[in-house]
Amino acid sequence: MYFFLGFLSFLDICCTSATVPKMLTGYVTKSKAISYYGCVAQLFFFTWPMGIELLLLTVMAYDRYIAIGNPLRYATIINRKVCIQVAIIITIIGSLNSMTHTYCTFRLPYCDDNKINHFFCEIMPLLKLACGDTYINEIVVFTADFILGICCFCLTCISYVFIINTILKIRSAAGKRKAFSTCASHIVIVSMYYGAVIFTYIRPRSSLSLEKDKIVSALYAVITPTLNPIIYSLRNKEVKEAFKRTIKRLVQHRVTNRT
Repeated sequence: MYFFLGFLSFLDICCTSATVPKMLTGYVTKSKAISYYGCVAQLFFFTWPMGIELLLLTVMAYDRYIAIGNPLRYATIINRKVCIQVAIIITIIGSLNSMTHTYCTFRLPYCDDNKINHFFCEIMPLLKLACGDTYINEIVVFTADFILGICCFCLTCISYVFIINTILKIRSAAGKRKAFSTCASHIVIVSMYYGAVIFTYIRPRSSLSLEKDKIVSALYAVITPTLNPIIYSLRNKEVKEAFKRTIKRLVQHRVTNRT
């Protein structure tokens, strides 16, 4: 579980680093311009962690099912070797997804109007800006979101069906609360993340509303990655204890240096 949480935190850092610094720089300097290659890099390094995170959330749902349904075999089934192999596989898939979107988006011709109606270089606003045929791009976006969004969401729901079925079989109320508490944080993140991504990408170009999409994009590009560590930390006793120990050591170290 902590291996996947660490990987999730790394992806959240990558996701926010691709958009937030440039956005804050624009607010401070009042210059909202971005270079062509800067836009290419921003799109790639935003879609890369986002695609991997969709897969990772599904893996984490299966991880929770094994932890609740087969607790005695958990360490055998979800061992370190399996975690590393899964991380490599989903990283390769996410990289291919990001490279495909980046190539397909910037192979299009862009005319004189170079004002992106968004706070970062996102796929759908760029397609809206293109003056060429975007039919293939829409197919690519829909296919990728169907696989990484809807299919992964369905697999996550299936895992939770088995999890709920297992929890209902637990006789003690305390056992049920403990089992459910291990999944509560994940359920919150899944609901926010998948909902926003599916809403943004599973739509035809004619129904795009870029003003509304800015709000939804902020949810999965900025708010959710920022809230992930907070939600998981507040819901995890071990993480809170580790945080307290770290703060205590830092305070003791500072007091020792002063004396």
